[in-house]
Amino acid sequence: MKYDIVVVGGGIVGLATAYHLLRAHPDQNVAVVEKESAIATHQTGRNSGVIHSGIYYKPGSLKAENCRKGRLALIDFCEEHGVPYEICGKVIVAVEERERPELRRILECGRENGVDCRLISQEELSEREPHCDGLEAIHVPDAGIVDYRGVASRLAQVIEEKGGEIRVATKVEGFKTTPDSVVVTTTAGDLETGIVINCAGLHSDRIARMSGADPDVQIVPFRGEYFELKERASHLCRNLIYPVPDPAYPFLGVHFTRMIDGRVECGPSAVLAFAREGYRFRTFDLGDAMESMRFSGFRRLAASHWRKGAVEFMQSLSKRYYLRALRRLIPEVRSSDLVPAPAGVRAQALRPDGSLVDDFLVLESERFVNVCNAPSPAATASLNIGRMVADKAALHLAA
Repeated sequence: MKYDIVVVGGGIVGLATAYHLLRAHPDQNVAVVEKESAIATHQTGRNSGVIHSGIYYKPGSLKAENCRKGRLALIDFCEEHGVPYEICGKVIVAVEERERPELRRILECGRENGVDCRLISQEELSEREPHCDGLEAIHVPDAGIVDYRGVASRLAQVIEEKGGEIRVATKVEGFKTTPDSVVVTTTAGDLETGIVINCAGLHSDRIARMSGADPDVQIVPFRGEYFELKERASHLCRNLIYPVPDPAYPFLGVHFTRMIDGRVECGPSAVLAFAREGYRFRTFDLGDAMESMRFSGFRRLAASHWRKGAVEFMQSLSKRYYLRALRRLIPEVRSSDLVPAPAGVRAQALRPDGSLVDDFLVLESERFVNVCNAPSPAATASLNIGRMVADKAALHLAA
């Protein structure tokens, strides 16, 4: 099979990239290859469903730029294609005096990024979220909720309508570069293409290395574990309630999220997963686990932040401990209100020195474009990331 472009990875970023390629270059032959039997089964399908505003991200970063533009593109796409979404707003809540300075730093960051946000008093917080406890908060009216599986499904439909192919159950096993093309070896046969775009998420570093690139990062999987409020307790959260995050980490802390179907999720924690797709505590892949443990970046991260890791690990092991984190925001939540919800795994890129890659990372070589780090807010930003990556690939085609 011969293609102009092969996109590796059938998550929302890979699909958005193929979508933009076909819109801009309808004469190109484009295929998306996905190792699973269906699209959007990993980070996209296990996403919390939040439309992020861009308030947290460093001004001028790819995250800040793509989140802001991608949010608008996502809303336009949902409007055009009938995908359920709602702009419901969220609050970021300081519950202790020591959190006020970080809350104000986030506020200034949001304003610099052009996000509609303002500081609200304890009284206004109580009006917006009557069951939430806090000293003050930031109100972000532009945040929302969406069905990301629905977005991915509609993207796939449009890709096929425009003549593209979605090839599931097709795992990439290697590449052979010739002077004129790349032969992609897969479990479903060889594919020949001019350009390969790597949007493989949890396996993006491995695919990049297969292509001959040296991304100088490694994906370390962190499992996010969730609970869900029983229906009787779902009134405790009206929309989205977030804590003030620890600035040393890229995670936003345990929070409350009203989903597009009305359910309320609580979480996530952030614990090391012992498999790249380790959605359960007991899921263990020896190769994946040893790869993480041997990586100097992980060992240095663990040595520097073992206390934080211990807290997350305790939350994973103990529902009672997890409940403490939830009750900082909503004191009325009881253990009997919580039922386990499906977990997700975040593909977080680490550098060898132990630092977390805190921005999107896209690397290019002659016939490859590798998206090597695209964690949250990649789902929100996906349509703009897809446009950016498609534009890079188009330059390679033109060359």
